[in-house]
Amino acid sequence: MQGGRYAPLTPAEVEKINGAALDVLEQIGLGDPIPSCVEYMLAAGCERSPEGRILIPRAVVEDTVAKAWRRQKLCARDPERDLQPWDKKVHFGTAGAAVHVADAVTGEYRESNLIDLYDMARLVDRLTNIHFFQRPLTARDMVDPLDMDINSLYACAAGTSKHIGVSFTTRENTSQALEMLYMIAGGEDKFRDRPFASMSNCFVVPPLKFAEDASGCLEEGVKGGMPILLLAAGQAGATSPAALAGAVVQQVTEVLGGLVYVNAIVPGAPAIFGTWPFVSDLRTGAMSGGSPEQALLMAACGQMAHFYDLPGGVTAAMTDSKIPDAQAGYEKGYTTALVGNSGANLIYEAAGMHASLLGTCFESFVIDNDILGAALRTVRGIEVTDATLSIDAMREVCIGGPGHYLGHGQTMALMESEYVYPEVGDRTSPKEWIEQGSTDIVTRARKRTNEILGAHYPAHIPPEIDAAIRARFDIKIPPAEMKPGNGRW
Repeated sequence: MQGGRYAPLTPAEVEKINGAALDVLEQIGLGDPIPSCVEYMLAAGCERSPEGRILIPRAVVEDTVAKAWRRQKLCARDPERDLQPWDKKVHFGTAGAAVHVADAVTGEYRESNLIDLYDMARLVDRLTNIHFFQRPLTARDMVDPLDMDINSLYACAAGTSKHIGVSFTTRENTSQALEMLYMIAGGEDKFRDRPFASMSNCFVVPPLKFAEDASGCLEEGVKGGMPILLLAAGQAGATSPAALAGAVVQQVTEVLGGLVYVNAIVPGAPAIFGTWPFVSDLRTGAMSGGSPEQALLMAACGQMAHFYDLPGGVTAAMTDSKIPDAQAGYEKGYTTALVGNSGANLIYEAAGMHASLLGTCFESFVIDNDILGAALRTVRGIEVTDATLSIDAMREVCIGGPGHYLGHGQTMALMESEYVYPEVGDRTSPKEWIEQGSTDIVTRARKRTNEILGAHYPAHIPPEIDAAIRARFDIKIPPAEMKPGNGRW
């Protein structure tokens, strides 16, 4: 869907934010670069301040933006699921690093694990309005960082043929993960031709400092042909300015610096403009992912990516509610609708998340699939043509016709294209609802979740490749857990 009808920033305000970001890069710069980062950045025309910070002249930024990767697909294992992150085309997907899984009925929270990640991947594989799958949780049963990195990648790739997003803890782990990706793709050249996995990389520690381990992962991923989601995730009032405009400026500054970094390593390497300014409840300092300020910030960041004509990644639907309830519904509803209508290309964390990203919930993916379908319908807007003005239909109905449009040819023709219908949302009459058991949305979503997860065990990694991967890596998911009849659902 093509968005862009909602714009919280005027064109003049966009220019002012850009100018401020360029001033910050040139005058304040980014601190704590690792030695290899210093080499790359100085070779690209950057400077080193007396305090050791990387200062980036605006000419270097502008040249980088002009030559950066853009208007190319973000690939999936299944080519029909490729993403088109350019213009103001909107795609919703998952993300997050939740450490708990919520029971939608009891409200109990338990630690998330690797099997949960695999199950969520194959659930999303069947949900039409969730277009890509970035890891929504941290597998708490994977204590060793290498086990977590390798097995999280495997669980995502095994569960869905949509584009996947993962992250890594060290440069060495990134190198091993790339080896697995090349095996799944059928060779390094094939992965580089169609990179179906991107790296979510928090290369900065806000405010305005490079992150040591993440910088190493970034360098390894760029050289290995992996698209990089350049993540700057300051929290307004804590690690970025409390003023919303200042929060946008800082995140734009950091991501522009990351863009120069990526292109200094490999010119034209695929990178996503990942400005993620988060919000603090200033009464407590806690994150407030479902706030209206959050929607404004992300919509504004979507505009900034459009200004640079770069593929933009933002977030929405990070409700503060702990379970799928009324609060979750309204927070997810307005944030996805506003950010979607801004035309942001890739909207992460848009399904399944609760407690400001601390929790995730199986049933919420199904419920949020309905929310995203409705949001996408608002993004699409109203088509005004000679045919949709409907003068001929009015003439046929009102002059010698039945006096209503039920069963009219136009109504029948537009029934599936002009309107969307919820999968688990209820539109029955009170009488029908009572006759069907007076169910609530969580009950219906749980039923649908069980239907999908009880039957959908995809073989997205062919058996011979899976065997080779298991021979090379310590894969923790037993093959028996990836087949029907395992008793989980």
